[in-house]
Amino acid sequence: MRTIDLSPLYRSVVGFDRLADLLDSASTEAATGYPPYNIERTGENAYRIEIAVAGFRAEDLTIEVKENLLTVQGRKPANDETKRYLHRGLAERSFERRFQLADYVVVHEAGLANGLLSISLKRELPEALKPRRISIATADAAGASLIEGEKAA
Repeated sequence: MRTIDLSPLYRSVVGFDRLADLLDSASTEAATGYPPYNIERTGENAYRIEIAVAGFRAEDLTIEVKENLLTVQGRKPANDETKRYLHRGLAERSFERRFQLADYVVVHEAGLANGLLSISLKRELPEALKPRRISIATADAAGASLIEGEKAA
């Protein structure tokens, strides 16, 4: 597998270290494919991540969001039973899957059904970042300029 050396990028840019970290983490995490997952866009500002977690119970799964990083962990308890398998094709190993979230994307809910863990996400922009309409004052308006119905300072 080829690896990408991002050290020249770190040396030549200032303030883009987060972007370089995203590229670096994306390239290293692509190697592991377990557990398989889907990312679906369910609306203009809504998303859903579905992760195949067959054999895991809700108590075995942990979902955590910290600094725009969504981490999903599955920890299987040690199986003390002595079973003799002729073929063992079901993965029962622990996992950790990470997703980098964009700014203002929050986790709304999570559910487990039929071996699929569904995590609903939504982008919630703060009021200060939402577009607003500026009304245009005319000469008839007695010289007062208005911004959204309030006097401008």
